Order: sequence, then structure tokens, then C-alpha cells
Amino acid sequence: MFSRTSIGRGVAWAALAIALALTIFPFYWMIRTALTPAADLFSGSTALWPQNPTLINFSRVLGLVGPEEARAAGGSGAHINFLRYTVNSLVYSGSIAVVQTFCCAMAGYAFARLRFPGRDLAFGVIIAALMVPPIFTLLPNFVLAKQLGLLNTIPGLVLPSLLMTPFAVFFLRQFFLSIPREVEEAAMLEGVGPWGMFWRIVLPMSRGPLITIGLTTIVWSWKDYLWPLLVGKGEDTRVLTVGLGVFLQQSPNRAPDWTGLMAGSVLSVVPVLLLLIFLGKRLVESLNFSGLK
Repeated sequence: MFSRTSIGRGVAWAALAIALALTIFPFYWMIRTALTPAADLFSGSTALWPQNPTLINFSRVLGLVGPEEARAAGGSGAHINFLRYTVNSLVYSGSIAVVQTFCCAMAGYAFARLRFPGRDLAFGVIIAALMVPPIFTLLPNFVLAKQLGLLNTIPGLVLPSLLMTPFAVFFLRQFFLSIPREVEEAAMLEGVGPWGMFWRIVLPMSRGPLITIGLTTIVWSWKDYLWPLLVGKGEDTRVLTVGLGVFLQQSPNRAPDWTGLMAGSVLSVVPVLLLLIFLGKRLVESLNFSGLK
């Protein structure tokens, strides 16, 4: 007979497998739709795999085929400047992730270790900001960007989110509080100041949380749509999510180009997916690092 432990473990694995399948299935269906010819989209909608898989939808989105060939494949003849929009998304998400992670690390360390007047009050204000929905700051940020002449510019895209987010400050502060003070006290005996302590001691010990915040920030900014839509409408500042929306708008309302849109969506996921693949193992290893030998 099976023991209660083995039964509970089997139930846990089954629940995990179901949750994993439910999470992956939408992505799988996106790939399946991207490989489906437009003419077979509705006729074979119940099949788990397209009967006649093709890469023409990816070619249409990237503009590798002419308008006539694209229309013959069931598209609207529209394409997007995929390379340009990808570069804009990389600049947008990468700059926010790097600068914001570093600034939040400095703020978190200051709240965790330094003593200064109004520290607790300032930290309370930051925690209170967690309860403010981002939509409330959208209009003031847009008005400010317009008054500063930053519409349709990269600085206008990145500045509202460049410095910090309340959650990242709180998350990193909690980690810095867990670092043993003995490590910092030993460095102080060697004459290391607050900045040297932060740069040479604390940051190397905080690779896991820093990578975690950096990755979540990149994913969040990569999929951001509303703010880049308001500020970056120009061709030179349009990010990939907005470009996919423009691609959909170019197709007729009576027959949206779903296969082309899914192909563009698959391509837009690839950079972030590669980043997670290359940094995922390092992230897990860094989170297991305690800071003590």
C-alpha cells in the first residue's frame, strides 16, 4: 500500500504538472497559430497542430515578402519595422532595468543601514506608494513630459520609471537587513567607508536579489504598452508592443490578421525568453548564496 507521504507527493506533483500545463498552453497555442496558414485558421481550429505548418506569417511580419505575396498568403500586406522596434524595446527596458536596479539598491541599503533624520518617515512614504495604482500617475507624467518637450523621445519614455519603484526598494532593503553585520564591521575595521561598503561588500553579496529585480523589471518594461503608446508614437521611438498594435490596426476590421499578429508576438517573446534561459541558472545559484563561507 502507498504511504500518506507518497500519496501527498503524487498529488503535489500532479497539481504542479496541471499548473505548468495551464501556464504553457497559451504560449503553445500562440506558436501553433503563428505556424497556421491564414486560410486554415478557422477550418482547423480544433487541431492541436496545424495540418500545413508554414513560416510565411513570420516572413510577412518581418517584411521579407512583397505586399502581393503577403495578401496571397491571407494577410493584409502590412509589416512592421521589427528590427527597429526591437532595438527601441531593448533600449527602453534595458536602461530602466539597469538604472532602476542600481538606484533601488542604493536606496534600500540606505534605509537598511544608514541613520539619518526622517528615515522611517521616508520609508513609510515609499511603502504607502505601493498602494497607489500606476494609472493615477499616468496623466501627470504625460503632462510633465509634454511640457518638457519629451514626447516622442527615448528620455520621455524611460524617465518616469528610471529611478525607483517602491517594491524594489522594499525588497532590497529586506535583503540588506539579513546580511550579517559582522561582515560590514570587519570591513569597517579595514577603513572601508559607507560607499566602499556598499560597492565592494554589499553589492557582490546581493547578486541574487539584484538579478531578480533586474529580470522582473526587464519583463515588466518589455511588455509595457500604455505609456509607450502615449509618449512614443513616432517611428524612431516606437517599441515592439506598440508596433504589434499598429500592425493589427493595419488589417481590416472584418478580418483581423491573427496569424500575423501571433507570429509577431512569438518573435517579441524570444529576446526575454533567451535572457531568462541564460540567466535562470545563475539566478538560482545566486539566491542560494548566503554571504558566509
